[in-house]
Amino acid sequence: MKPWKLCIVSLLAAGTLAGAYFTYVAWAFPDVRCEAARHLDAPQMEGDCYSCHMKTTAKVAQEWYESKHGVTLVRCQTCHGMPDGKGSLPFTRNPGKDVCARCHSLAIERMEAKFGRSDDCASCHPHHQSAMHGNAYEYRQPASRTSL
Repeated sequence: MKPWKLCIVSLLAAGTLAGAYFTYVAWAFPDVRCEAARHLDAPQMEGDCYSCHMKTTAKVAQEWYESKHGVTLVRCQTCHGMPDGKGSLPFTRNPGKDVCARCHSLAIERMEAKFGRSDDCASCHPHHQSAMHGNAYEYRQPASRTSL
């Protein structure tokens, strides 16, 4: 294949993947918007859960910040809903498996096939902790490491 054809095919593939991703996000999270924080009496903090939660629940906020959800910028309201009750999810401190399934339905199906049904994802996968939800990443790593 000629180099210019390969370039065109690569650009088309990248465009198709980007379009599919944004279509998925729009479909998976309709009406997810950041307009709350009225409970803070601080409109300038609208949608900025992290800065206040660092003052009130610092450990939880920092665990989220360092988690896969934090690194990939999955905002608090995506799983917890908005404190003022607006948005596509009702506000909750502890989202259930139905909320996890909005993004992780294939993983849930695999886990249920392997381990049986569970109503609580967080018992094995703490939502705010570690880079790969709980200890899942650590289990995949070799027991010993060599340093260079």
